[in-house]
Amino acid sequence: MTAGTRRPILSAMAKCLTDLDRAFSALADPIRRAIIGRLCDGPKSVSELSEPFKIALPSLLKHVRVLEQSRLVSSEKIGRVRTCKLEPHVLQATEAWLHQHISAWEKRLDRMEAHIERMKRKD
Repeated sequence: MTAGTRRPILSAMAKCLTDLDRAFSALADPIRRAIIGRLCDGPKSVSELSEPFKIALPSLLKHVRVLEQSRLVSSEKIGRVRTCKLEPHVLQATEAWLHQHISAWEKRLDRMEAHIERMKRKD
């Protein structure tokens, strides 16, 4: 396969992001993680969400849009107030993926630690 034939495939793959891909991408930002944390207490208006952050409201709204696009958060506008709430199904799927892989990572880490100990004893 030549580089020219791979490009359309890679381009199609990039367009087909999964919920998991979007969730991890959204959660990569500390402000978005903090917004998720604040929403764990229940729905909040955008102005309530903006209180602890020292960023302009339009910047916060961009973060909210990313969270909405990832389906981690939904919002509803009533009058002039936009209220955000968590959408737990994507978080639950992300948690399930993590739990599925944690045991494998822990086993690998245990093997690495045992190998390091054996190497130390040889010295």
